Amino acid sequence: MTRALDDDALLPLVDALAGGDWLSGEALAQAAGVTRAALAKRISQIEAWGLDIEARPGLGYRLGAPLERLDTARIGLPPPLRKVAVALRVDSTNQRLIEAPPADDPQVLFAEAQTAGRGRRGRDWRSPFGANLYLSLAWSFAGWPPKLGCLPLAVGVAATRALSAAGLDGVQLKWPNDLRIGDAKLGGILIESRSEIGGSCRVIIGLGLNVSMTAAQAADLGQPWISVHAAQDAAGRPRASRNELAMQLLVALGAALRDFEASGFAGFLEDWNRLDLAANRPVRIIGAGSTEIDGIACGIDDDGALIVETPDGRRQHLHAGEVSVRLGPGA
Repeated sequence: MTRALDDDALLPLVDALAGGDWLSGEALAQAAGVTRAALAKRISQIEAWGLDIEARPGLGYRLGAPLERLDTARIGLPPPLRKVAVALRVDSTNQRLIEAPPADDPQVLFAEAQTAGRGRRGRDWRSPFGANLYLSLAWSFAGWPPKLGCLPLAVGVAATRALSAAGLDGVQLKWPNDLRIGDAKLGGILIESRSEIGGSCRVIIGLGLNVSMTAAQAADLGQPWISVHAAQDAAGRPRASRNELAMQLLVALGAALRDFEASGFAGFLEDWNRLDLAANRPVRIIGAGSTEIDGIACGIDDDGALIVETPDGRRQHLHAGEVSVRLGPGA
């Protein structure tokens, strides 16, 4: 049985296809110094990475969308970050930074693909190769920050600021951790913490952002979604590169974490309220005890809990770890 090639050995094939043009199987095989049969096996291997590859007799192979790999030289090292790295494929960037030395914090890890990406409440996160941004940022606070439960909300605000700087407006926030355009999901945030009682607090901030994902890559996703490039196309704006978006996100996240450490959530509250997708809309809360709750979303409280007014006029304060929110039609 032929042994599968290591990931690094397959990169020349990925890079050859990156432009999105049709390339003949014969030309690709000659460039790789392999037979057409061996090339077909390599194509199958990189398809398993989540690449959307079209094959057509007489034309050869092409990607469903051009691919731009991440480059740390182009992303840079915005202060106060100490380390930025790009991995080819990992199980989960959050998991890798949970295991990384805290002495290197604040540090960031991007991945071109994840094999076990995860979202909030244990959900899988779709992570096809080179299509989106998958990053985790490890940050060590000297002590336990006040209102730490508001950190996902502050990170969401920072992400919208980065997207605006990269030429994409109209992004809103769905409590507690989704980036949305309309009711279509653009990205999500997952924060995990490691702390010592009375001592330091280390957070791992995971952010996934749809950039150029194709319909084939998002098949069976199970919810409305949108990508940065699709939104920019619809608005008649130039497409932002993945490296530009990565840089803008790191600039915004670094500034936001310094502000949060110094002043908590106060500097983000006005923007969060302006960006709140659920404000004054009917919502259904799932996971609050044994029953579902219907009501009207009324913003958040000082601890970042969602306030929902039920039909009997009562206001309930719901925390992110306990519930999921389904939005009804706009008010």
